[in-house]
Amino acid sequence: MKPIALITGASSGIGKAIARQIADDYQLIICGRRTSRLLRLSKELHDKTQTLIGSFDVRDQSAVSNFIDTLPNKWQNISVLINNAGNAHGMNYIHEGDTQDWDAMIDTNIKGLLYISRAVIPKMIKSEYGHIINLGSIAGIDVYPRGNVYNASKFAVDALTKGMRMDLNKHGIKVSEIKPGLVETEFSRVRFKGNIEKANETYSGYDPLKAKDIAECIAFMLIRPRHVNIGDMIVLPLAQ
Repeated sequence: MKPIALITGASSGIGKAIARQIADDYQLIICGRRTSRLLRLSKELHDKTQTLIGSFDVRDQSAVSNFIDTLPNKWQNISVLINNAGNAHGMNYIHEGDTQDWDAMIDTNIKGLLYISRAVIPKMIKSEYGHIINLGSIAGIDVYPRGNVYNASKFAVDALTKGMRMDLNKHGIKVSEIKPGLVETEFSRVRFKGNIEKANETYSGYDPLKAKDIAECIAFMLIRPRHVNIGDMIVLPLAQ
C-alpha cells in the first residue's frame, strides 16, 4: 500500500505539479478551494493513484479541523504534509497597503499553514513517522521594495519551519523547507488582481522557473534515506 501525502493548494501551480510528480509513489489527499479543479486533477491521476479531495480554505480553522478529524479510516495515516497553499496580494508601499491584502497573506501564508499542521501533526506523532515540507520563498530571506507584508509572511514560514524541526525531531518527523525564486504560475496574476499585462512583466527578460521544477525538487527531498533530511533548499532560475 502506498503511503499517503496531503498537499494544500493543489488546484493549480506548484501544488498541482507536486501531485502529478509524486502520484506514482503516494496516495494523495489534494486540498484547495476550487473543487472543480481538484476533481479534474483527481480524474487525471486516476490511473496512477487513489486520491481524496479536500475542498476547504486553509484560512478557515474549523473547516480544516473538521476535514482532518473526519477522514475515512483508510486515509488517517498521513505520512507527508506539503504546506503549499500561499499567496501574495498587492505590491504597495507599507504606508499605502490595503489591510485586506495584509489579512489575506497573513491568514493564508502563516495561519493557514499552522491550522493544517496542527491538525495533521498529532497523527504523525502517533505513528512516530512523517515528513513536513513547507513552501517558503527567497522573499523569506531578502526583503525587497513594496514586498513588506508578503516578505514578513515568508520570513515567518522560515521561522516556523525551524521551530517545527526542533519540536518534532524527537518524534522522528522530518521538517523541510523549499525556497523558490521566481516561478511562473498564477501567483503574479493573483498579486496584481487579474492584471495579465502587469503579471507578465514580472517574467519579462529571462526564463523563470516552472512549477514542475519545484515539484521535482520536492520529490527528491522525499526519496532521501530515512537518516537524511534536507532541511532547506533554495532554487532559483539561472538569471536571478
